[in-house]
Amino acid sequence: MAKRAFDCFRLGTKLCSQISRNSQSIYSSKRFSSLSLKRQNEYSKASPFISRFTSNTPKAPWMETELKTPLSEFSNKQQQKNDDQKSRDDSWRKMKYSLIAMGAALGICGGTAAYTLGRPKRDEEGNIIEDEFSKLPVIQQFFKRMFHEIEYYNKMIKEPSRDKLLPDPVKHPYFQPPYTLVLEMTDVLVHPEWTYQTGWRFKKRPGVDKFLEQVSAPNFEIVVYTAEQGLTVFPILDSLDPNGYIMYRLVRDATDFVDGHHVKNLDCLNRDLKKVIVVDWNSTSVKLHPNNAFLIPKWNGNDDDTTLVDLAAFLRTIAANEVEDVRDVLVYYRQFENPIEAFRDNQRRLLEQMEERDKYNKDKKQNPPLTSRWASSFLNR
Repeated sequence: MAKRAFDCFRLGTKLCSQISRNSQSIYSSKRFSSLSLKRQNEYSKASPFISRFTSNTPKAPWMETELKTPLSEFSNKQQQKNDDQKSRDDSWRKMKYSLIAMGAALGICGGTAAYTLGRPKRDEEGNIIEDEFSKLPVIQQFFKRMFHEIEYYNKMIKEPSRDKLLPDPVKHPYFQPPYTLVLEMTDVLVHPEWTYQTGWRFKKRPGVDKFLEQVSAPNFEIVVYTAEQGLTVFPILDSLDPNGYIMYRLVRDATDFVDGHHVKNLDCLNRDLKKVIVVDWNSTSVKLHPNNAFLIPKWNGNDDDTTLVDLAAFLRTIAANEVEDVRDVLVYYRQFENPIEAFRDNQRRLLEQMEERDKYNKDKKQNPPLTSRWASSFLNR
């Protein structure tokens, strides 16, 4: 009897493990609900004796782990997988429609721009104005005109807005200053500062009022030439120069756009370059005419700055000596890292030489040489 019970227990254990494996395979094929119950009923009807023994027989831990897998967990995972796939499909569908709409919008805008740029111009009465492309085929006309207009706008952005940035020099009996002084505004005359409390503010450089007064007419024609926008420049200069020492103001539209930088083009200045001095701190902005540039250190907003005092002395020295070609002087000072300091040293040495010469002449008058005294006494006899 004990042997028979042991055989029945072993057979029941084997059947239970087979049921668990069949149940798992049925789970993965999404047909577990009806088939698993049907097979369990068949096994229980086929051997009631085995089911009686196996129901009361303790199961192994590994069997309990396999049989405890809930059906709802698998169902939730499958549902989540389906939801993710659905969301991915919706995202791809939306992105596809967005790309189609964007392509259509770009095509419409491009076609409109091509038609606007390529169509022939008309007069006030609506008649077509003949141009150099009118005798070409229609499609070729549109393309030629379109490329011509694109080149025109590209040139307008990269080159100065006009050929003559300044009016012609005045003639006698009116007075024209002999030299033209071109000044950068940012970090030469003013320094921009930004804070959370005040936003953008421009700090006036120490001594700028006296500087403009000393280098204005009759010696210099002052021109502010900067790459800033006119909406920024004009209000600042109105506050900086209430006396009107600055005669002309040139802003971004008067510059050349070269290699990603706005460059000052002195060829369009309508002045003799022998008499033009450009004061700036950025060598890139004057790279078209480096011989006319006098580069000074960039002002960072410190209150103990005295650069404009020495700069005014340098410019007055050029005007006093009536230098024929200022480029010779500027090329000499270009070799120094700080030309203002070099000029200050030259002025100091010049003053020392002048003092020594004056002292020598004074001593020479007070103590004449012995030969001159003999000659004077001999002639008196």
